[in-house]
Amino acid sequence: MPQHEHMERHAKLHGRRFDAEERERKQEARLVHKRSAFTQKVHGIRAKLFHARRYQEKATLRKTINMHNQRDNKHANDDAIAEGAVPAYLLDRQGVSRAKVLSNTIKQKRKEKAGKWEVPIPKVKPVADDEMFKVLRTGKKQAKSWKRMVTKCTFVGDTFTRKNPKYERFIRPTGLRMKKANVTHPELKTTFQLDILSVKKNPSSQLYSSLGVLTKGTVIEVNVSELGLVTTSGKVVWGKMAQVTNNPELDGCVNAVLLV
Repeated sequence: MPQHEHMERHAKLHGRRFDAEERERKQEARLVHKRSAFTQKVHGIRAKLFHARRYQEKATLRKTINMHNQRDNKHANDDAIAEGAVPAYLLDRQGVSRAKVLSNTIKQKRKEKAGKWEVPIPKVKPVADDEMFKVLRTGKKQAKSWKRMVTKCTFVGDTFTRKNPKYERFIRPTGLRMKKANVTHPELKTTFQLDILSVKKNPSSQLYSSLGVLTKGTVIEVNVSELGLVTTSGKVVWGKMAQVTNNPELDGCVNAVLLV
């Protein structure tokens, strides 16, 4: 059983109260009043710390909402007809205003930053810490057990410099490091072997994302410069997102689907 799931296990075994949802709803509604009462009552250093934390929470919430908001751009002029003769090299171009191209680019960046993608595998089974890490005992009498060895495949960048082995907490074995992925383009129905640039998001944990762990459902960034993809403004696309569709530690390779 993964860590911190005792309440979920109890609910599966014994069920929940009949009024559990209603109690949760009331507790959530009451939380606003409790927070307000605490805000009015608290003073001194506790008040400073509390307000600083609340300010950060609200700022993060506002940023997330803004990232997920998509406004419709009214500057498209697809049906625009040019007056007079049009040169031959402009005949195949669509009548798209620069504002629309810019808006689409910003929307794409916002989606990537917010971690909001339409992925082939929307739900995956979470990987527990016990399965992910192997405890390494260190010290003269093997009494210390704070080091962990990653048992899954990982991606480590070229610029990575390993810490002093004495102080390294998470050890990523060289034999399980991956640099390339077999990426399938869903529209072209073709598979390419591309270089992995980074691990964007591991659905199981933020820690796994920072360690570069590759498990099923992980969103990675791959180098698609060889494919010759271009944006609407004509620039060559360098990196694009892809989702891992297999278990790399079992297959010995990384298979992924490009997110287009």
